[in-house]
Amino acid sequence: MAAGCTVAAQAAPYVMYRDPGCGCCMAWAAHARDKLAAEVRVREDVPMASVKRQLGVPASLASCHTTLVEGYVIEGHVPAREITRLLKERPRDVRGLAVAGMPLGSPGMEAGGRKQPFKVIAFGDFGQRVYASY
Repeated sequence: MAAGCTVAAQAAPYVMYRDPGCGCCMAWAAHARDKLAAEVRVREDVPMASVKRQLGVPASLASCHTTLVEGYVIEGHVPAREITRLLKERPRDVRGLAVAGMPLGSPGMEAGGRKQPFKVIAFGDFGQRVYASY
């Protein structure tokens, strides 16, 4: 990853909301720290349903953790590459990015080389659209 991308991605701390005991959430946080040089602050003291509702995460895109960075919502196991792209492009109509569910092979869901195809979905007032496919 280019150094410029890393600097752009680390401009603000990432605040990750999660349920205690979910190991894959911490694995995704490690991915963000490693690939984005991000400071990830973990919050386990809030009801996840309320967090998702307040941040406008569509129920169809819900995953196990929700992260805020620079005004954007990152829902679930979104790859660092797409977060870097989001923070570089800063689309005004996008509220956030999501990887619905917990697909094998997504960041934090590595499972012995097994992979499932998945899509990163951008969401906002426009609805939803595919941002990237893996």
